[in-house]
Amino acid sequence: MKRLRVFLYVQHLLGIGHLARASRIAAALVDDGFDVTVVTGGAPIAGFPGLGVKSVPLPPVTSGDEGFSGLVDLQGKPIDDDFKKRRSETLLQAYRDCRPDIVIIEAFPFGRRQMRFELLPLIEAINATSPKPLLATSVRDILQERVKPGRNEETVDLINRHFDLVMVHGDPAFATIDKTFPLAGAIRAEVSYTGLVAAPPPPAASERFDVLVSVGGGAAGRSLVSSTIAAARNANNGWKWCLITGPNLPKDEFDAIARDARPGLSVFRFREDFASLLTGARLSVSQAGYNTVCDVLRAGCRSLLVPFAAGGETEQTVRALMLEELGLATVLMEKDLTPERLAQAIARALSGPAPSAHRLDLEGARHSAQILRERLRTWSLKMRPGLGRGA
Repeated sequence: MKRLRVFLYVQHLLGIGHLARASRIAAALVDDGFDVTVVTGGAPIAGFPGLGVKSVPLPPVTSGDEGFSGLVDLQGKPIDDDFKKRRSETLLQAYRDCRPDIVIIEAFPFGRRQMRFELLPLIEAINATSPKPLLATSVRDILQERVKPGRNEETVDLINRHFDLVMVHGDPAFATIDKTFPLAGAIRAEVSYTGLVAAPPPPAASERFDVLVSVGGGAAGRSLVSSTIAAARNANNGWKWCLITGPNLPKDEFDAIARDARPGLSVFRFREDFASLLTGARLSVSQAGYNTVCDVLRAGCRSLLVPFAAGGETEQTVRALMLEELGLATVLMEKDLTPERLAQAIARALSGPAPSAHRLDLEGARHSAQILRERLRTWSLKMRPGLGRGA
């Protein structure tokens, strides 16, 4: 019996959060017996999308700035129509080669509107396929607030016309999609909550730090990096500091940071054992991205969150404040970030009570695979009886 095939599209622009979450889901699908093809559209990142999956890289694009105002290639040049056509053709060919039973589009149509030039033709191709694969969108639990009139209505229209399943990667005991998407009640497709897509429990830490500062992918968050360096330099204590700048920070900037770091501050671009380091840290200092928060929740360490808010971003602020309300984090707003205030917030977090125990579901990757297998079974019984009996 052939393995069921999954075609998963993911586009990361500034950080690596979308890619990391999609890669965890892909790994869980492979573990569940699926044949998985992951199509990536951002800058290549070592280790992603991971072993066991087929990977199709599109000509990479990234965001021109922190406000997501435009798409550029890796040299910073705005992409043109020829570039878009080449990407779209590559994506469609990958879809035809895969002949999937399931297609997962990460974020769209809730986000990644910049990629409509290739995603709408892909959806047209899916609709024209016989038998048609199940089409799912994969979204985090807390969405970016949309302020432009008509955007939410357009999202609902696309879902209701084309999608069979909305997978929300969150625990409804923490956040439901209607909290940040006001038209959730108008969605006719099935909405399933998978739990938070956290990495598996890591091994014990090989090193221990008092303050572990991480900046996700590193394309955003320079103010947190500079404030950390200054706070560590001025600290009048024997704390061990660790700063992980992220792989996307330009090399010349990283080299300058590493060269000027004071004794007691270890600086790294990337640590594959980041999740393990959290288990041995007295305090994690980070932005409030989905994946980092999942790692912190898994580790159970103290957490100081400085949510990314440039360009009108709201998602991380909402997440950080909700975690603070549950006693799982302390929050310092990005607009208030200075070396002095960061040092004060670190001191408060370290002297405060340990984080509250939580029962949030962190097994979203495994549950995603289970949900997709069961949803395909029931959907196929209606749409493709032969596959439904054997799936």
